[in-house]
Amino acid sequence: MTHVIFDLCIRDGACAEVCPVECIVPGQPEEEWPWFYIDPDTCIDCGACVPECPVDAIRPEEDLEPQYFASTEINAKFFIDGPGYAAVGK
Repeated sequence: MTHVIFDLCIRDGACAEVCPVECIVPGQPEEEWPWFYIDPDTCIDCGACVPECPVDAIRPEEDLEPQYFASTEINAKFFIDGPGYAAVGK
C-alpha cells in the first residue's frame, strides 16, 4: 500500500520536506497538476507526511473515503503519464 494525496491539497509542501525517500513532488504545470503527488512505487508507507499536512489531505490508500478513491489513480498517473520527477528536475 501507499499513501495518497487527494484534492484537499493546498500545495503547502511540508509533506515533501519530511519524506525520507523524496517521493512527494509538486505538480507542474500547476494548472494541469494542482496538488503534490506521491509516487506509489517509491513510497515506503512510513506515514511521516500525514501529520505535516495542515488540511489532512494525505491518507493511507486503504483509509481513503469513497469520494477520494480516484486520487490513487491520479497520483499514479502523475508519475506514469505526467511529468513525474521531471517536475522537480530529477
